[in-house]
Amino acid sequence: MMTICVKIMALRFGRSARLLRNCAAFSTKLPIDSRHVTQKLVFSEFGDALKVVRQEEEPLPAPKPNEVVIKMLAAPVNPADINTIQGVYPIKPPLPAIPGNEGVGEIEAMGSEVVGLQKGDRVLPKGVAWGTWRSRAVCDANDLIKIPNQLGVVEAATLSVNPCTAYRMLKDFVKLQPGDTVIQNGANSACGQNVIQMCKAWGINSINIVRNRDNICELRGYLKDLGATYVFTEEEVRAIDLFKKAILPKPRLALNCVGGKNALEMMRHLDQRGTMVTYGGMSRQPVSIPTSSLIFKDIRVFGFWMTRWSTVHESSPERVDMLDDIVQMMVNGQLRPPAHKLVAFNNYKEALSNTLSSKGFTGMKYILDFQKD
Repeated sequence: MMTICVKIMALRFGRSARLLRNCAAFSTKLPIDSRHVTQKLVFSEFGDALKVVRQEEEPLPAPKPNEVVIKMLAAPVNPADINTIQGVYPIKPPLPAIPGNEGVGEIEAMGSEVVGLQKGDRVLPKGVAWGTWRSRAVCDANDLIKIPNQLGVVEAATLSVNPCTAYRMLKDFVKLQPGDTVIQNGANSACGQNVIQMCKAWGINSINIVRNRDNICELRGYLKDLGATYVFTEEEVRAIDLFKKAILPKPRLALNCVGGKNALEMMRHLDQRGTMVTYGGMSRQPVSIPTSSLIFKDIRVFGFWMTRWSTVHESSPERVDMLDDIVQMMVNGQLRPPAHKLVAFNNYKEALSNTLSSKGFTGMKYILDFQKD
């Protein structure tokens, strides 16, 4: 089985400047070329994404000695991106702004003082709200994270948000052990699919709740194939007796991205001193916490926002270790990318219109593909 060490990412976090200097002799220096042009999406006011986002062409400046030119390969359209354009997300970039918080690019050219990178290396933006919805960019080399080229484009493009969210929620709130149980709603979301696969890899049982739909049997089979222990509709989960019959231990952790009655039902199934983590609110209904759950079951309730974690831990060893673990799981086949559709960059409106529907997440990750015409 292929083993890839991704600790080289630590170099971009400044963990080993000495190694960077030693690598300088092997860094490929390319002639500076100021003729690069980028096709970018941009918005100058907050509002309906289909109305305020437009495509523009812009010449790029030549990179400075410490900068690189990146050719973007793929960038997902996440619900948070749409919310940012709408102006309802906690982060409001200065306008005009290029949307896109996630994506993978390839080094196309470099300034004379860049070390540790070479032409053809694949990289992720280190910071949040970087603006990935553009065909090319010029940026400081220290603002990037190098990843193995063996990683697929879709896996790389979707690496820094949903897998990291799932990883942190499973690691940071409860010390889960093999044989423990996790319950989650929104299980068919991109994050939910990562939760399922990580639980399987770590020997943790997962109870997964989804909305009922016409193709529920197909969806149930898909999630079971990912490694789900059980998949229930919202109606079915109200009647399950897995825990009364001791088929599974009661959940120690509940992951909530829906809210409303769905979240309340998960809380009912939690074990004594169980923990609920809320990271979304697709139903747009509040999370009601019964007093009895707080007093008699000693339920703990937390919120989690991956953007905040990434900002606080931008250059931390914890982030390096997390990305290392996730990449290894992807390379080893333990972590598949979410159900997705690649959309040519010029057809960006298809991705925007389908990322959020009136009923919430569509269950399909739309990814802008800069390699398609």
